[in-house]
Amino acid sequence: MNMQTLNNEFSALNARFDSGGDLAVYKTLLESTNAIPWKIDWATMQFSYIGPQIEPLLGWAQDSWKTVEDWSSRMHEDDREFAVNYCVSQSVAGLDHEMDYRALTKDNGYVWIRDVIHVVRNDAGEVDCLIGFMFDISERKKIEQELVSLQEKLERLSYEDGLTGLSNRRMFDKYLADEWANVGDATKPLSLIMLDIDHFKQYNDFYGHLQGDECLKSVAAALKTVAKNDRDIVARFGGEEFVLLLPGTNDAEAVAVANECLNQIAALKLPHEKSATSPHVTASVGVKTIVPPAGMVPSDFVKSVDKLLYTAKNTGRNTVVSSGAI
Repeated sequence: MNMQTLNNEFSALNARFDSGGDLAVYKTLLESTNAIPWKIDWATMQFSYIGPQIEPLLGWAQDSWKTVEDWSSRMHEDDREFAVNYCVSQSVAGLDHEMDYRALTKDNGYVWIRDVIHVVRNDAGEVDCLIGFMFDISERKKIEQELVSLQEKLERLSYEDGLTGLSNRRMFDKYLADEWANVGDATKPLSLIMLDIDHFKQYNDFYGHLQGDECLKSVAAALKTVAKNDRDIVARFGGEEFVLLLPGTNDAEAVAVANECLNQIAALKLPHEKSATSPHVTASVGVKTIVPPAGMVPSDFVKSVDKLLYTAKNTGRNTVVSSGAI
């Protein structure tokens, strides 16, 4: 039902309230619907009518709805101020309006209500009364909330690596861009650690891809224990490569975190018979700390740390290579 149709219904309803006419028949029709009709006299702010459907819906007896205070006091406190102020301002302006709010039930629950309100004016153009319909939209609100929750879940999944549960490359890129824009203050450094599992192709070839997946999940879980600050992020960069972005972490602290990454991976004692470096799974690490200079973009920073990582891989592996702060 659109607003124009409702306005027509309101006008007809008001005419029948005023004229007496076949009011009984019209009330019977109204009271057989799920919508709850009501009328408030503007001068006295008292209900001159509210449909009996209100009692089975909210638990409050039909004859207990006497003034607008009964309406406002039976509204969820988080919705009350806006709903009341909005209704008053629109009514004073002579504008038909509608609003959603939570109406309290007598047993301390609540029901989502959509109130559709028509402002009736007298011959002098002054507000005479308000006529409205209350609709129970609880099921609609439930569906809306489920859709919001689903959207939030999909949003989270779009930023999550499906195998390890870490942030994915997309999330890392977004987070790095945000932190890059927020650094500003030269006293707040930004550190990046890039880590690559040594001889992982050989691991996969020998143990199989399923075991390779388990290895990645174990390393990811170990790396999560290393990140301590709320703003730190651990992400799977791709394949067997991981990154840790550490806002506000200086070069010495970042190197310490990088070494702790190696310690945690070593503590896993994951066998790697085909490694030329160690009988267990190890990793190579590049780490760098900067205060982003003017003209430098995040991708330049990532590339510079990636070079340090490959230096670590080319100089014996299972080590940390750092350029210090710049």
